[in-house]
Amino acid sequence: MIECRLAKLEDIEQILKLHARYQVDTINEDDKKDGFITTAFTKEQLTALIEDEQGLFVAIKDGEIVAYVMAASWKFWSAWPMFVHMIKDLSNVKFKGITLTVDNSYQYGPVCVDKSVRSSGVLEKIFDFAREEMSKKYPILVTFINKINPRSYEAHTRKLGLEVVKEFEFNNNQYYELCYDTSKPL
Repeated sequence: MIECRLAKLEDIEQILKLHARYQVDTINEDDKKDGFITTAFTKEQLTALIEDEQGLFVAIKDGEIVAYVMAASWKFWSAWPMFVHMIKDLSNVKFKGITLTVDNSYQYGPVCVDKSVRSSGVLEKIFDFAREEMSKKYPILVTFINKINPRSYEAHTRKLGLEVVKEFEFNNNQYYELCYDTSKPL
């Protein structure tokens, strides 16, 4: 049985361990083909995500955190250059006829699902839990996926129904930018 909930401060060590297994700088090379996370996080950043944003969601199985989703305001993400780039471009992006702003949208991701529970419905369950929580503040979810991460692209477009709204380049990498209507349950 999988339980989804908001992360607590005492979850941070487990989240960082899970994160390190799939983060691009520390992932096992054989696992990279199955997806990876590009952004690194500190304990302080996760603390702010939990305390200030209520934007860190976890899936727990048998007492272990097996997945997480991060979701937060653009203000939170503005510490990273990639997100500064995306914030500057929001006014050029429309989703369902609405021009994106820092007030009507938020940045979803990264998301991490341990390989032991992949293809078991955990992604859909934690995504929908996070979407429902974030829908109380924002009507539009925004995220990006590196084009060299096809597993993440497939999961988010095919399983979750996110829509590509544009493609962009940052730091010599090619990305898809995707959106989702947070009022729409999976």
